[in-house]
Amino acid sequence: MNIIEQRVLRGPNLYSSQPCVLTVLDLGELQHVSTASVPGLNDRLLAMLPSLYDHRGPVGKYAGFVQSLKEGTSLAHLTEHLAITLQCLAGTPVNLGRTHEVANVPGRYRVVCAYELEQVAVDAVELAVTLAHGLATGDHAVEQTLNKGLAELRDLAERQAIGTSSGAIVRAARRQGIPVARLTPEANMFLLGWGAQQKRLQATITGDTGHIAVEIACDKQLTKTLLQEAGVPVPEGVTVRSVEQAQRAARQLGGLVTLKPLDGNHGRGVTTRCGTPEEVETAFERAREHGRTIIVERYIKGDDYRIFVAGERVVAAALRRPPTVVGDGASTIRQLVEQENRNPARGEGHTNILTRIPLDGLSATELAEQGLDFDSIPAPQQRVRLRGNANLSSGGTAEDVTDRLPPQTLSMCVRAVRKIGLDVAGIDLVCEDISVPLDGRNGAIIEINAAPGIRMHEYPSAGTPRDAGTAIVESMFGNSDGRIPVIAITGTNGKTTTTLMIEHTLRQAGIATGCTTTEGVSINGQPVAQGDCTGYWSARTVLSAPEVEFAVLETARGGILKRGLAFDRCDVAVLLNVSDDHLGMDGVDTVEQLARVKAVVVETASRAVVLNAEDERCVAIGASLSPQVEIIYFSCQAAHPVLQAHLQRGGRAAWLESGALMLADGKTTQRLLAAADMPSTLGGCAQHNIANGLAAAAALMANELSAPMIVAGLRTFVSDARNNPMRSNVYDVGGVQVIADYAHNPAAFSALAATARAMTAQRTVAIVTSPGDRRDEHFKQIGQICAQGFDNAVFYEWTSEHRGRQRGERAGIMFEAASNARGSSDGIYIDSDPAEALRRGLALCRPGDVLLYCCGASVSELVEALRPVDPASAERIGETLAQA
Repeated sequence: MNIIEQRVLRGPNLYSSQPCVLTVLDLGELQHVSTASVPGLNDRLLAMLPSLYDHRGPVGKYAGFVQSLKEGTSLAHLTEHLAITLQCLAGTPVNLGRTHEVANVPGRYRVVCAYELEQVAVDAVELAVTLAHGLATGDHAVEQTLNKGLAELRDLAERQAIGTSSGAIVRAARRQGIPVARLTPEANMFLLGWGAQQKRLQATITGDTGHIAVEIACDKQLTKTLLQEAGVPVPEGVTVRSVEQAQRAARQLGGLVTLKPLDGNHGRGVTTRCGTPEEVETAFERAREHGRTIIVERYIKGDDYRIFVAGERVVAAALRRPPTVVGDGASTIRQLVEQENRNPARGEGHTNILTRIPLDGLSATELAEQGLDFDSIPAPQQRVRLRGNANLSSGGTAEDVTDRLPPQTLSMCVRAVRKIGLDVAGIDLVCEDISVPLDGRNGAIIEINAAPGIRMHEYPSAGTPRDAGTAIVESMFGNSDGRIPVIAITGTNGKTTTTLMIEHTLRQAGIATGCTTTEGVSINGQPVAQGDCTGYWSARTVLSAPEVEFAVLETARGGILKRGLAFDRCDVAVLLNVSDDHLGMDGVDTVEQLARVKAVVVETASRAVVLNAEDERCVAIGASLSPQVEIIYFSCQAAHPVLQAHLQRGGRAAWLESGALMLADGKTTQRLLAAADMPSTLGGCAQHNIANGLAAAAALMANELSAPMIVAGLRTFVSDARNNPMRSNVYDVGGVQVIADYAHNPAAFSALAATARAMTAQRTVAIVTSPGDRRDEHFKQIGQICAQGFDNAVFYEWTSEHRGRQRGERAGIMFEAASNARGSSDGIYIDSDPAEALRRGLALCRPGDVLLYCCGASVSELVEALRPVDPASAERIGETLAQA
């Protein structure tokens, strides 16, 4: 058993709307082995992992998968369920999985399982493969492999787990519909929202939290000084840097004092109720472990409270109690603490609702004040305090007291946080009765914390839970969902042109855009990346760009299959057409399967879907959508029955009528502009770009762009080397109109043949190539189309496009198909390279003819091929490209 390929599908994908790991698994010599054919396999497996009984399996009922095991299922199917249950046991529960056999490859399967933490899932799949192989081959060490691997998975899951406070905020953001992306796998840093609406978050520090405000909050003495200026009661105290200074300060303050590091947090190094010089010395040394400068301040008698402020309002208040244990008359304090730490609610750090109680020097000091030590046995029901402070991070607990705060205290807390400058803060307040307003004699604010933990408010040990996470999200976003408008464009042909038409029109309207196409990524018209940028990472580049107000994303088949979508939903999805292209790749073998891939984009639309009324597969996809999503049709045929039926129902649409683009908004019908007035249509000859313009107009209408704005965009969009390279770019070569285009599938050649014929009453010639990773049938169709659509056809091969085929193979297939379509090879040619093909094609032309030059990679190929044939034209076109 071998993993041939693995893909992490981070967004909606062909298999699920949730993130998944796709593993291509080759069973090798075990392809004929089933779970029923290996004696003892099932008993051994279920003894190791009894939680498999919970898997409902294909029969959809309890122990359904166990039934499949007994009847006999493949090792690939077993691997799927092992990967799921391993993730669950590691602490990241998931329940979705699928297994499909790869067509025409015996023993090879696609295994899909959902995930919460990406690396945990990847490692779980690898362990699942090892376990399945070991069980099938009778490996005696499978149990040890499971124990070791599961321990490693749990450790990884714990290290990458989202903290309790961060988790509460993330959940609140998702409830509000805000997109969430984790920026680092082992840190609680997140990007919330998209584009110009985005905010960053780390723990409870937001992107709006000022650095200076955090610095102030970390300096406890400066905090006290500023609070005193604001009339907020604080304990009297001074900063010291030596034991002698600390002891002198304690004497001057009189009574009991508290010592803590100037810039500490989480209660580290804090000692309360110090009275003697010896206690001050011990407290100083502990505080010194966490900072060089120490605060000595008057001990304030009372209970410890945490007040949580966000968005200039008090959200929650909690009474914090120090960690304690209750005696049973038999157990030592050490044993009682061990018992309490086994409470599932307690964990290390901030990963659980409560933190495990430490036994350390501070605990020993606290016990000593009570006449106890770690090995003392408290009397039954005797409560033993284990800490001087009540921080949750030291094992403390909390009780909600929000409703007990008087208005004066609420106002004072907001004023204190505003004085420091924080947007989110936790106030440590000590007083004897929280329901009595503070006046400087009955309590004081001890400190103000940036990045306060909120688990005590979300999950108090007693009292009413408070939704602190939502309060932080509301302080960041108000009622907004943090999204920018997104139009996603997919289909077989026309994606790039339609995407650029939409982006150009939006930018003309003064909207800051981000755009992805097969040519690259641009931000507000400026390129930031080049190459085929129609997948996950390119879309993320746009969605995470803080200046982008509107995203226009070309979304191609390859990106969907390799990484899934970068967005959970878009406002408008555009499906231009579905036809034969890239079949036989990535498990997509039929046009129907390709349509299902394209439908992944369509199904994420929240507002509207723009569909080609002339494409039956587009119409079928539209019929399967939720009625809550509007369908807007476009068509170059005004009388098309699908379009007309839609208009009669009052639907919105765009269509071509009497040579003009028309738009129906559900109430009125209006003429936008003549198709010939769109430069991209080559005087109205390029029917495919008329269709692209109609789709663009429909998508822009769905996003509430006015008709004059749409017209202004379509009228000024030029499909040339600068704006839309390799897509119907026209050059004059000695009076011959040369169309340079990256046509690479049958439908594209059909459209270009019609365009060329419409551009001239004279001859049309095609110089054609196609990438080598297509099926033979693909090349045959292209050959037939070129034979029927052009007067002459010249087939050639660009050397970089062989992709596993023999040199001359694909040109030969196209040539033979074209010859068969005509009944002879008259007017059909093969040449070995682009220059020879272009020379022959131009020789067949006269001024006024139209020549289609199909480029293998870029328009620069035309220049290189033209250089030995027509140096002057090559130089002129080369200068145009350089300017672009």
